[in-house]
Parts: sequence; C-alpha cells; structure tokens
Amino acid sequence: MTTDTAHRADGTSRAAGAGAWAVLLPAGRYDAERLVHHDTLELTGLDETVRPRPGDDVAVLIDDPLRLVALGRVAAPTGSRPEDPDDPQSDRESALVVRYTRRVFDEPLPVGPLTVDGPVTALDPAVHRALADRLGPPPPRRTWLVSLDLPIEADSPAEAVRLFWAYVQELGPRELPAFVSPSGDELAMQAFVLGAEANQDPEEDD
Repeated sequence: MTTDTAHRADGTSRAAGAGAWAVLLPAGRYDAERLVHHDTLELTGLDETVRPRPGDDVAVLIDDPLRLVALGRVAAPTGSRPEDPDDPQSDRESALVVRYTRRVFDEPLPVGPLTVDGPVTALDPAVHRALADRLGPPPPRRTWLVSLDLPIEADSPAEAVRLFWAYVQELGPRELPAFVSPSGDELAMQAFVLGAEANQDPEEDD
C-alpha cells in the first residue's frame, strides 16, 4: 500500500491532504519556551471547533509584531500531565500538542503581511512552506560546555549538592547566570541570563 506524500522543509515527508496552521503563543509563554528546551508545545483552553489533526504542519508565532519562532507538527495528546505554571489552563484534559521540528526562538523571523485570527488559525500550506523556506536549513550542531557555579555554605559535600539543586530549581534560568563556551575554546565563554548574553563584569559597567 502506498501513500501520497509531499516533501517537508525539514527533510521529512507529509501526507497529502494534511493541513497547516498558525499557532499564536499566549502572552508570557514565549519566555517559557525560550528559556528551557521542550520537545513539544502543549496548549489548552482552545476552541474545540477549531482543532488541527495529528500530522498537520504548524507555524508557531509570537505577536506584536507577528514573528515566526518555531515550526512543528501536530501530535496526539499523551494523556494526563502535571499542571504547568506557564499555562493557567493546563489542568484541562484536552490539549493541542505540537512537536517541534525547528526552533528559532533566539532569532524570530518577521512574517510580513500574514494575519491570524485567534490562538489557532488555518494556514495555506503554501504559506507554511514559504515560511519554512525562508528559514533555510538548520545550522550545524556543535558541542558546547555549559556550567553553573554557585558558592554554597553547607556542613558537608552532600548537603552542598542538595542546596545547589534546590537553588537551581528555585531560581532557574530567569535569575541564575549560566556560562557557555564552544568545546575547546573556553576563552570565548559567555554568561547568559534570561536566555540572552549578560555582562557579569561590574568593572565594564562603569
């Protein structure tokens, strides 16, 4: 048995007849998706009469101005999940699940005259392909060294480690600086806070 397919911009194939959609991230969700890696985007509280199907292509957008931050495709919900503090309606059983295929959260792409009507909008497949083509191929992956150093007072090494993880969970990427450098080039180390490069040398601020 054969199935008609069309080429996707990310190198995989899509079933003929699959739809395309624009999904607008809720206010505040962009930072949550940008600061911590997620394989999927889950949104709840959506209009049940507008429901993409598994396999449909998705362009994930942010507003003001409208920009593209990711591509993905709709996946079937995986059942119950814990409440998400970045999604106040995450206790709802029904969720739209988008599995990311490409992320450009750090460099959002302007989408021009495209308009959306609410959180989920049907999109012409040709428009989706055009957006994917504008992104071009993903950059080559490389190895990075990422570190987080915290001075911690404790009565034992084990207690220091427990406090370390407590601070990491409490403060997270919104407050703790992480240090990253290309593997083999530690002199190029940069500090990142809130997902962006942050100067940690007070003398340079003077």
